[in-house]
Amino acid sequence: MREKLFAIGDDFWIENEAGEKAFKVDGKALRVRDTLILQDLSGRELFKVQEKALRVRDTMKIERDGDTVATVQKALIHPLRDRFSIEVEGGKDLEAKGNIVDHEYKIERDGDHVAEVSKRWFRVRDTYGIEIGSGENEALLLAVVVCIDQMSHD
Repeated sequence: MREKLFAIGDDFWIENEAGEKAFKVDGKALRVRDTLILQDLSGRELFKVQEKALRVRDTMKIERDGDTVATVQKALIHPLRDRFSIEVEGGKDLEAKGNIVDHEYKIERDGDHVAEVSKRWFRVRDTYGIEIGSGENEALLLAVVVCIDQMSHD
């Protein structure tokens, strides 16, 4: 994934390990709240990522077909590292922790490693990778990373 250095309304692609386009993030312009759409290659909407208005903490929700499937929320204060909590509807919650701003963090469920985000795997500037554990919902975890990127770089 390329680091988001653009304004809302811009689109970007998420590539697989072979460098092929795998998912598109469509930034919806002219909205009151930040809205991003994660699409598959055919343009089918997989998830809508939207900022929740009037919250004390930064919060974004991930929707599918109008239903909230996850809520990503920035921790108020954590002394050692950045942290985000991810409430998953009908599933076990996740937690992202590490150096979020520098794209060096892990996503865990009950202490078990689910995904890892890192820039150190790449020589290309403003690029980072997301390694997702087998059996995990790839599109949902990518949507979570998009939320975290959006909230940590606003």
